[in-house]
Formats: sequence, structure tokens, C-alpha cells
Amino acid sequence: MRLNWFLPFLRKKKRSEMLATPSFVTRCAMAIFPRSCFADRVTGKPGLIRILLNRLGPSVLSSPLRRMVQTLSLFLFIVLFFYVCWPYSARPAAVGQQSDNWRLVEVEQHTGSFRFEADLRPDWIGDEATVLYVTNGNDGSSYVGAFKVANIAGNMLSLRPVGELSPAALDSLLLAQGTWSFGETEPDRWPSHYADDLAQKEFIPAELFLVIDPLVSMSTAIASRSWVWSLTCAAIILVACFFIPRGFCGYLCPLGTLIDLFDWSFSRRVVRFRVASDGWWVHIKYYLLAGTLVAAMCGVLVSGYVAAIPVVTRGLLFLGEPLQSGMARGWHLVPPMHVGHTFSLALFAIVLGLGFLQPRFWCKYVCPSGAIFSLGNLLRVTERKVESTCINCNKCVEICPFDAIKPDFTTRTTDCTLCQTCGGVCPTQAIKFVERWNLVELKVENDPPTGETPLGRRGFLALATGSAAAIVGGTSVAVATRTFGARLDDPTSFRPVRPPGSVPEQEFLEMCIRCGECFKACPNNVLQAEGFQQGLEGLWTPMVNADWAGCESSCNACGQVCPTGAIRALPLEEKKVARMGLAVVNNSTCLPYENREACQLCVDECNMAGYEAIEFINVHTQLDSQGKPIEGTGFVAPVVLRDKCVGCGLCQTRCYAINVKEKQLLTASAIVIEAGAGNEDRLMTGSYIELRENERSQRRPDSPKFENEFFVPSGDTPSVDPLVPDPTPDAASDDPFGLNS
Repeated sequence: MRLNWFLPFLRKKKRSEMLATPSFVTRCAMAIFPRSCFADRVTGKPGLIRILLNRLGPSVLSSPLRRMVQTLSLFLFIVLFFYVCWPYSARPAAVGQQSDNWRLVEVEQHTGSFRFEADLRPDWIGDEATVLYVTNGNDGSSYVGAFKVANIAGNMLSLRPVGELSPAALDSLLLAQGTWSFGETEPDRWPSHYADDLAQKEFIPAELFLVIDPLVSMSTAIASRSWVWSLTCAAIILVACFFIPRGFCGYLCPLGTLIDLFDWSFSRRVVRFRVASDGWWVHIKYYLLAGTLVAAMCGVLVSGYVAAIPVVTRGLLFLGEPLQSGMARGWHLVPPMHVGHTFSLALFAIVLGLGFLQPRFWCKYVCPSGAIFSLGNLLRVTERKVESTCINCNKCVEICPFDAIKPDFTTRTTDCTLCQTCGGVCPTQAIKFVERWNLVELKVENDPPTGETPLGRRGFLALATGSAAAIVGGTSVAVATRTFGARLDDPTSFRPVRPPGSVPEQEFLEMCIRCGECFKACPNNVLQAEGFQQGLEGLWTPMVNADWAGCESSCNACGQVCPTGAIRALPLEEKKVARMGLAVVNNSTCLPYENREACQLCVDECNMAGYEAIEFINVHTQLDSQGKPIEGTGFVAPVVLRDKCVGCGLCQTRCYAINVKEKQLLTASAIVIEAGAGNEDRLMTGSYIELRENERSQRRPDSPKFENEFFVPSGDTPSVDPLVPDPTPDAASDDPFGLNS
């Protein structure tokens, strides 16, 4: 079994040497491309392909397949991040055409069809089996249902119900007066353009690279004491790496490829900070991995700070997303940065800047995700081997990107990624990549002497010291994070509004990997990175900033791209009823409640979103001496329906944008979204639809309907209690809500 996919070193043919038959791939290429593209194996003269690869770099010439896979992986990562997770390519669903003034002529008893007639039938109703959505023409909100065209005769249509009509719909159809309207689309259907757009673009999961980073799923499962679905993906990539040891690091990891690009562009030009490859730092990754897992055992998830893919995802989020949004949509739509962003960018800069110490210093010595694959190499099936024809030229040591070759030119098996770059520079072709148990014509080990010995006393002391430091460090980080963290047992502590479908807060903090993928997929930057409001425990976790934007009713992207299940992947129907928080009206600043001016921004926004969770009540209506309302006095003010509000924040966004930013009537939004006990749903499992239905069935008749039901506005003049029926209904029957005032 040979896995030799490097480009062998080109040398002149010896007289007695027999040239091997070219591989099948090479023969196919030679049949397609001109002969000048290929090297002359007799004279050792390179062809155009080798010349081009050599100009790209010696590692590209040595192992072009690996570099090609690296490039494709980075390109795929960028496409998933900047295209698939880019929500602004979505467009609202088309409303569809409408035809009015249809009259119900008769009901055909033998077929169950309803016959309608109009003065003119539009051309778009031209085929039988067309589905029409019927509403009362006098009252557009009176939707009956979907009907299929059974027969067309001129301007007369026979419609048959799609499914069984409810008794209420049937009564409406038979007893309502006036004409009927036919629509091409369902009138009360919510648009789903964001959800549909993500599903159409997601040819593979947008979070693919996050779920195949094993440290992400392992640490999350340990911290939350639960099964994380991405563990399956991590297991698959680990099994694959038994055959291609550390293949993730050598071929797939986008952070490693970015580090290669940074080293090629910058760090290779500065050598004054270079360090040796045999210092105390060579095993940092193992101790960092141990500390991360110890912290996870204590219930604190810190792998998001050090795992490879979260680091690069968050780095591109805070660097690339503002540039993409600013250039494509306008710089005023880019949220401001805070200290949390600066901290993340500094961490990303450190990861890249380690290249000044050694090329790929992070990948060689620091990356804890790579440490997992290094430990997995102990179960490897394939391995780099060196044959006895080795001439000790040292070229393989110089070009190895992972410091995986010993001074005697044999392999440090836990560090080798099977990148095969060394095979392409070996002038005697002494390097082969074969099954682990292949022992044919191998080079004698420790020749020349490496100075590397078994564990020994010094090694044991270093191992013991490093392990103790990892345990103490992981435990200390966990204790400090919890001590200066979210303080969930304190009801007065900061409670952010989390995305819809988020698991309970404690589990959320233990499962959120802080990768930032949900921020990228969220339209209008509703989700923004939390700062230090909850200490390190909440840093970079997603929170709703409703002053900036509200959660779109047609989007469920955050749960779809979450790699750990901290935000559940809810269908759109479930997401629409998942309560993120509760809108609370500030009666001391709301313009109608304060008797300043009429305002219904929040009500209009809520109705447009399809929730209809805010209603009007009369406030400050003055009474005459007979106790009757005085015409033209008072306002209608908003009141939130607890059982309908999901805390999307659209109302707060509208109030803040108009009354605070544009008109400057307020210093803060008069309606805000509040999280916390009783205001949000945080389920680990189960249906939000069933939860809402159970709540409705169990609600007592005397339970509060409104968010602020027991508020009675104050005023200098007599007023009607906003929640008590008008004492003079006849006087207000023409204007029950005071809209004409």
C-alpha cells in the first residue's frame, strides 16, 4: 500500500537505471497536453509544469496535490462564510396576483364545488387545477381557505376545497355578504425568504469546518454533560485521519492555510525573532488541550478561545464582515466595535504573529485541535518511512512544515501530517508513505545521533510540571470565569436576550463555542457579540441588540448554522412562536402614556411582521360632568399581549430609530425587550408550538392578558381607566378606539 502523491525529485537518468512506467494520471495528462509541459526524464530537464510550480514555491513543486487541496479548502471555507452565510441575497416572497368582485352563485351538492361568477376573469386564472386562496372582498382579513379550480366556463369558476373546510370557514363562505376575492398566494402567509435563501445556498452545511474540528464538539459535550450532534462529524474526521495522519492539519484547516500565506507574505522576511525547534514550547499544545478539557469538566467552555476553526471564523467575522457589509450595503449599517472585538482581533493577530518565531509555529506547537489529531496518530495505519538509500542531505528537514522529521531523518509520528512535501525534495527518492508495518529496506535509526531519548528524568519532570500546570490552569480559569461570570443566581445581574431557540442560559454558556457563525448569517446584525457584561463567561456569545435591529420573522439562520446546538435548528414555524423575550412598555416615557402626542410605531411594526402582539387602549380621555368622554381628548396607547409577543425586538427598533435617533423625542426606546424568568422560552428539547398550545389551554380566565395590565396612567384631569370598558359605549360607538381624535 503506497500513498505517494508527491511530485518526485527530478534528476538525470543513470545509464544502468530503468525508468518506471508513468502513472495512469500522468499518461492521461500527457495525452491531452503538449509534450513541452512535461519534464524529460532522461536528461532531467524540467517541463513547463515544473517551472511554473517552482515559481510558486518549493513546497508547491514538491507536493502540488496537497497545496491544491489546501487552496480548495480555504476557498470552500470563504464561500461558506462570505456567500452562504451572507443573508442579503434573499428577496421577499412575491405577493401574487389578486382578482376581486367574485360572487358566489351556488353550491353544487353532488360535487361539493362552489360556483363563483365575475364580470371579467383575469388571464392568470386560465387553467384547471389552479389553486386559489379565497377571502371576503368586503373584509380582506376574513380568509376562508384554499380552493382548486375544478371547471372553467367563461367568467364562471367551479372551485373545490383543498382539504376539509372548518365549520367556521364554511359558515363564513355561506353566510357572509358581498363579493369574494381570489389570490394567487395565501393572504396571511408569512414570507420565508431568509430561511429559503439559506436552504438554497447551503449545498453543504455552512458550519462544516466547525463541526469537523474535534475540540469544538468534545469540549462542548464535556462542559454541558450532553450529547452534541457534531461529535459524529468529529469522529468521522478522526477515523479518516487514521489513514492520513493529521490530514486535517495538513490539508483541510483554513487557519493553517492562512498562516502559510502570512508566513509567505510577512514573517519569512523577518528572522531576528526566530527560536529553536527543541525548546520547552514544543509540547504546549498538549498542555493547552489538557487545560481546556479540565475547564470543560468544571463546566466552563474555553475552547472557543483556542480551537483552530473558531479562532479563524471569529477573526474573519470581525475583520471581513465589516468590510463586506460596508462596501456592499453601506458603512452606516456596520455595528460599532467594542472592547470584545478588540480582544478577539488581538488574539487572532497573536496566532498569525507567532509565525515570526517559526513558520507555522501555532500549528506545530500551540494548536490544541492539532494536539487531538497528534494523539490520534498513535492509531495511524499509514506512516512516513525512510529507506536505506538516504544520503543525509537534510533537505527534508529544511522543508518540513510541521517539524516532524528527526535529525536522523526518521519521523516524529505524532507530528507528521502526511503532507509529503519531504518526498518531493529527496534526491534519492528514499522517502515513501506506506502502511505502518512496512519494514522493507529501512534506514537505520539514530544515524546520525539525534540526541532524543525516551522520557528519562528531565522528560518526566517536564511532563509532570506541564501536566500540573495544565490542571491548575484549567481549574483556575474555570473558577475565575464562574466567579466573575454571568452570576445566574442573582436576579439583578445582566440578562441578554438570546437568539430564538437558544437552550437555557446555563447550558447555553456551556455549549456556545463563540465562533460567530450566527452573527454572519443574521440579517441586519440583530445578533451582536456580547462584551464583558457577563465576564469571560459571556464574551463573544450572541445577544440581540434590538436598538440596532429586530429579529426577522422569515429567518431561522442562526440555529441552522450553529455547530453545537446552543441555538437549536428550528423549522421556521417553530421559530415564529419561540419566545426570545417580552416587549415591555415604559409608561413613564411612552409618548401616548405621557400625554405628549399620538404614536403607534410599535403597533404598526408588530402587525407588519405578522405577530399582532400589541393592541391599542385609550389613555388620558377626559370626561365631562356627566362622565362621558370628551371628543378629541386622550390618545390610544400600546399594550403588549403576553401570549402573542415573542420578543423579536422589531417594535423597539422602530421606536429607537424614529423617536430617539430621528426626532430625538426620547433618550431611549419606550418599548424594550426584556429576558429573564417568565419572559422567555429556553427549551433543551420539545416543540414551541406545543408549548404555546398548552399555555392557551391552561390559561385561567382571570390571568393577565396584557404585559402591563394593572397599570393605570396618572393625570391632572379625570380619565378613563385604560383597561376598564368605556362607561358610555353609545357615545364612543362611532370611534371605539379614539382614532379620530
